[in-house]
Amino acid sequence: MGERKVLNKYYPPDFDPSKLPRRRQPKNHQIKVRMMLPMSIRCNTCGNYIYKGTKFNSRKEDVIGETYLGIQIFRFYFKCTKCSAELTIKTDPQNSDYVVESGATRNFEPWRGEDEEVEKEKKKRDAEEMGDAMKSLENRTLDSKREMDILAALDEMKSMKSRHATVSVDAMLEALQRTAQEKEKKLEEEDEALIRSIVFQGSRIFVQRIHDEDEDVDDDNNLNLLSTDTGAQNDSKRRKVSEEPSGKPTDSLTKGSIYDSSNGRGYCVI
Repeated sequence: MGERKVLNKYYPPDFDPSKLPRRRQPKNHQIKVRMMLPMSIRCNTCGNYIYKGTKFNSRKEDVIGETYLGIQIFRFYFKCTKCSAELTIKTDPQNSDYVVESGATRNFEPWRGEDEEVEKEKKKRDAEEMGDAMKSLENRTLDSKREMDILAALDEMKSMKSRHATVSVDAMLEALQRTAQEKEKKLEEEDEALIRSIVFQGSRIFVQRIHDEDEDVDDDNNLNLLSTDTGAQNDSKRRKVSEEPSGKPTDSLTKGSIYDSSNGRGYCVI
């Protein structure tokens, strides 16, 4: 048991590694490996989505006849997690990526499209500059101009940020409040000037503005005056009723009456 954990094993003096039997394996021999899905795919059989990072058991084999700069390309076989359909992917050492070979489709990835566009533009530019020195000079001039514009924009942003850094939040709030108060005061002065400019026809009485507090006081005074006038009217009515001579209701029947034959009306003589 102690020998199981040592780093160096014991080799006898007569050990000859050339005499060890060599096992022959076919070139397309498959090895069982466990791996994680390097991209999100959709199964063509059942439409199930298999997301990046899903663990599964797969079979790995060498792709015969396909290499990139001497790097061997491998193929992986695995099954769908829902319908168990067989899916295959291959390594892509040129782009440091994987390619879905059959049984599924890769989900759309916008950043891959942008990278491909940038790569195409770069290849196109290299092809144009291959035998044209003037085109190469023109492209370098445009690049330097673009860099100068970017630096100028960065300097402007830094200066703007430094200007804004000197202004505190409290100072900005005070300035806004002061501006609002000045605007309100200016509007009140304009209203006062407009009210003073209004004059009734045939008189020299000027119209004076009444504030909300003055209106409340005037309303209270008017209510008091109205209640005083109403009380005085009631007292005068009572005095008039008391001053009328008291009589019997049948006195009107005993008084004489005069009949006017011209218009058929009768008048009562009191």
